[in-house]
Amino acid sequence: MSVRISLRDYQRELSERLKGAAAGRSASRLGVQAGAEAWLVSLADAGEVIPAPAITPVPLTKAWFRGVANIRGKLYGVVDFPAFLGGAPVAPGEQVRLLLLGEKFRLGSALLVDRLLGLRGAENFEPRPPAGAAAPWLKAEYGDKDGMQWKELDVPRLVQDPTFLEVAA
Repeated sequence: MSVRISLRDYQRELSERLKGAAAGRSASRLGVQAGAEAWLVSLADAGEVIPAPAITPVPLTKAWFRGVANIRGKLYGVVDFPAFLGGAPVAPGEQVRLLLLGEKFRLGSALLVDRLLGLRGAENFEPRPPAGAAAPWLKAEYGDKDGMQWKELDVPRLVQDPTFLEVAA
């Protein structure tokens, strides 16, 4: 028997788990797909995950800076994460999500990703040696029991990286 859950209930549950993680009650990470890569983000560094809203382009910015989005009256700078990584930009679609970075960073930044892969417990991963030169905001690489490769994003380092902060073309 399959259990069906509404999108609203799923988002509410995810929001509660994100808040629990920020309070130190969980060791889970949020999995997202950026291009062909699977990434993990600490729930303590994530703010909220929402369906991609309308994004207003900003002229004279780098191609990976999609623009700004108004989320409940607050403007967020939207970075197309796969494009930032050097891949193809996110294509429009039902599964595209906007990952708002935690309020603790005080940046009003969000990452546009191809889709949400769900919550992942740390116990499901085995550390792997980095494949080649790593970006300073790549915290670690892992493999899971299904043979899938994962990269963990170091959000505090990302939001301090000059490349991420310099959006002007």
